[in-house]
Parts: sequence; structure tokens; C-alpha cells
Amino acid sequence: VQLQAFGGGLVQAGGSLRLSCAASGRPSRSFAVAWFQQAPGKEREFVAGATRGGSSTYYSDAVKGRFTISRDNDKNMVYLQMNSLNPGDTGVYYCAASARFPYHAIGPESQYESWGQGTQVTVSS
Repeated sequence: VQLQAFGGGLVQAGGSLRLSCAASGRPSRSFAVAWFQQAPGKEREFVAGATRGGSSTYYSDAVKGRFTISRDNDKNMVYLQMNSLNPGDTGVYYCAASARFPYHAIGPESQYESWGQGTQVTVSS
């Protein structure tokens, strides 16, 4: 699976962004998807995940209630709607896919065999 993430940018605290991830190579309904954040100087961390059909979603405590992961399997697209952004959300965001564990979408990194190139999100205070 090839993934391409886009939609990042610079936004003020309290603002919103929507990240997108385009999948190709195989039908997106065949794998679980997730978003990870790598903040400056930190390890990459799980943010949100969705199982292959999208019926089950998972979020880190830091983003629960503010971010929403969704997927459009007909378009092979995955989205991350990010609201009420704060400076702690700054980082590079990666989309990831797991065909090996399509019904498990809560990480860890090692579960995901396909990764996009990342898109930068910067939240100013």
C-alpha cells in the first residue's frame, strides 16, 4: 500500500485543520489505518486509528473529543479532522496502514507496514 498524507499547515491555537491520506495499491477497505504524531524532539506517537470498515475508532487521551478519524473506502481516503488545536499538537503527522491486523487499529507502530511521508502541522500560541 502506498500512502500520501497532505493538508498540514500553520494554524493558530483554537483553530482547525483536516489532514487527508490517499491510499493506492490495494483497496483501502482491506486494512486498518491510523495517524501518528511526531512532535519536535520526541518519538512518534499514536493519535487515532480506525479498523478496516471504519466501525471502530480509537484515540489517544490527548486528542479524544477534539480529533476525528474517518475514512471513505470508495475513494481510498482517510481523514483526520483536528479541532481546538493547541501548541502540543505541533509535529509531523503520518498516516499508516495495517493489512496484517485490519481489525486492530490502536497501534503500536510495529503493527503498521505502510507509512505515508508525513505532513507538518504547526500550531502557534
